[in-house]
Amino acid sequence: MRGLLQKLKCDDYTTLVAASSIIRPGVARSGMMREYIYRFHNPDKFKYLHPVMKEQLEETFGVMVYQEDVLKVCHHFAGLDLADADTLRRAMSGKYRSKQEMQRIVDKFFSNCREKGYSADVTKEVWRQIESFAGYSFSKAHSASYAVESFQSLYLKAHYPLEFMVAVINNFGGFYRTWVYVHEAKRYGATIQLPCVNKSNYKTTIYGSDIYLGFIHIMSLESNLAMAIEDNRNSEGEFGGMSDFIARLNPGLEQMILLIRAGVFRFTGKKKATLLWEAHMMMNKSKPEPMKQLFSSPPRDFSLPDLEHSRLDDAYDEIELLSFPVSLTWFDMLETSFRGEVAAKDLIKHVGEKIRMVGHLVTIKYIKTIKKEWMNFGCFIDPEGNFFDTTHFPQSLKYYPFKGSGTYLIMGKVVEEFGYPSIEVEKLAKLPIKADKRY
Repeated sequence: MRGLLQKLKCDDYTTLVAASSIIRPGVARSGMMREYIYRFHNPDKFKYLHPVMKEQLEETFGVMVYQEDVLKVCHHFAGLDLADADTLRRAMSGKYRSKQEMQRIVDKFFSNCREKGYSADVTKEVWRQIESFAGYSFSKAHSASYAVESFQSLYLKAHYPLEFMVAVINNFGGFYRTWVYVHEAKRYGATIQLPCVNKSNYKTTIYGSDIYLGFIHIMSLESNLAMAIEDNRNSEGEFGGMSDFIARLNPGLEQMILLIRAGVFRFTGKKKATLLWEAHMMMNKSKPEPMKQLFSSPPRDFSLPDLEHSRLDDAYDEIELLSFPVSLTWFDMLETSFRGEVAAKDLIKHVGEKIRMVGHLVTIKYIKTIKKEWMNFGCFIDPEGNFFDTTHFPQSLKYYPFKGSGTYLIMGKVVEEFGYPSIEVEKLAKLPIKADKRY
């Protein structure tokens, strides 16, 4: 699905508006999206269903894209008056007046077509297109307004990719989870940094190509403390170390543990295990003092043995606190060293072949077939960080369903549509990850 949309090279308003309108589940199932893409790239290789369709829908290559197109076809092709045409459009959008009224207009549609001498096949095909599309259409004005916003977003992403991704992360909107936007920023050359008390703000910030995740992403961290860190640093300067941070902000021990595990004091050069030990010795209580001390005593110096620590430990802390790893990739955490037989960038070279790939799940799209059976479209990233798409037909899903977030071993056949490859999945298995040895 994502590959098909990439084939719509939106270099004018009409194309982008059309794309924004027809990319909807019902349209995808009806085949009209693929038909639009084909006609867009091959304007001289298709025939209009009827001269009226060319006259009314030439702007969109004979495909009904806007709600106004449904009205025009019903009025000019079938001879319905505009009131009946609008009633039909509204009914197909789920806004019924009554079943009797709807049936009256449908009967009139077919009756008028017979009177006009249209063949039954042409009439049925026009009706099929109306029926499959009308409930998913936008008005043209609505589509145009989305197109303007889309162009603005596309311009910013093309010319300021890192800044754009930081804005998307801070917006907490969009279709994907935060880690996907963080991953996209890495693809554009960013270095992702964990939260830091001397660099990060409440929300994610960018310094050149360094993106520092904001304190807002640390789960269970109190928002008042998260905002106070930024305010205190701006007013009193950077923190000299963990003891200076405790003296100035007086957090509770539980909050300190969260901050240490999130890596915010790594500028001290000390391991997390050492910092956790020191925090317990410094604070020795779970609640903060009611008032900030006027005079702080120098912290005691502890001599500790070299405590064990690994990047895998950090990754598990990050997944627990941020919901995604930063110190390692999802693939670094796998038990197996197998990374697939083909990279996503080389899929097009293997069309028709059966291959095995390893991919981390990005998202799943659920679709019902004509037989009312569920099928899925999947989107994954490969070990090199590139995206690839998969198709999971009902028979495959029956025996090899998705089992939640994670990294999967995928076996299937490489297929191609409009020059874009994807995998028709035969088998799917979620791969085990290395155990957290601390527990």
